[in-house]
Amino acid sequence: MSLLSVEDLHVGYTAGGSVLRAVDGVSFTVEAGETVGLVGESGCGKSTLAKVLLRLVDPSAGRVVFDGTDVGGLKGAPLKAYRRQAQMVFQDPFASLNPRHTVGEILKGPLDVHGIGARQEREAAAGAALERVGLPREALRRYPHEFSGGQRQRLGIARALILSPRLVICDEPVSALDLSIQAQILNLLSRMKADLGLSYLFISHDLSVVRYFADRVLVMYLGRIVESGSWQAIFNRPLHPYTRALMEAVPTPGRRRHAAPLSGDLPSARNVPSGCRFHPRCPLSTPICTEADPVLRPAGAGQRVACHHAPDGALQ
Repeated sequence: MSLLSVEDLHVGYTAGGSVLRAVDGVSFTVEAGETVGLVGESGCGKSTLAKVLLRLVDPSAGRVVFDGTDVGGLKGAPLKAYRRQAQMVFQDPFASLNPRHTVGEILKGPLDVHGIGARQEREAAAGAALERVGLPREALRRYPHEFSGGQRQRLGIARALILSPRLVICDEPVSALDLSIQAQILNLLSRMKADLGLSYLFISHDLSVVRYFADRVLVMYLGRIVESGSWQAIFNRPLHPYTRALMEAVPTPGRRRHAAPLSGDLPSARNVPSGCRFHPRCPLSTPICTEADPVLRPAGAGQRVACHHAPDGALQ
């Protein structure tokens, strides 16, 4: 049984007489001890999906099942217990920490909410959490503004891990950081996974980061998963033209560009194109692409792809 199972998930917002389909029929799993990377452009629904998984937003349809329990039916104490098992590391280390609270108050807050330990035990746990992420215990008395961006993200990781969760959702956790600091945070997350037996859903728009970090990759476009597979399969044998475009956008010294960059912007989720929602930007688009919506289907090597022109092999 998978640790996390997402089944035909839909999230829609109604405004001005139209429906914005932020997440539109997404299904995937995360196994115990696995890191699943979720990639796609800004606006494709990645962060909305993350909020649904933690019940910060309720879905319009579909199910989220954690360790055999339907999360959508949880209320009160059972929902509180679930949130102890599933935590999030947020994108912006400057906005995700309360500037009015000391680091000690920030780290002890989750322990207070869940009634874990006496006061001295919480203090000790907060200090241990800091040391685990490479910061001194003396930082407990300081405020977030006294730390650099990379240090703040370490604080965010410490806060997420202090409850000993089984699943951590990382929503673009390194996108606001310098490249050298990104590597440090990714190494820290990898070490925490090995030491604590964590599972990650790692959300990013950067395929180069996901390649380093993920066991399996999901490619999302306009609210749907358009390709999935192991990171080796995705990077060595991409099947969907959108995946190819994302890969071509990653700078690689000495590599010749084999495909033209994408034209146009991501369409609005209020006005989804007919047929394949990628066809207005796709260099392979044919009449069938404008008429029939491709389904996500097996395509060899453990991959799945939603493309009329890549049912059995890699694009040429």
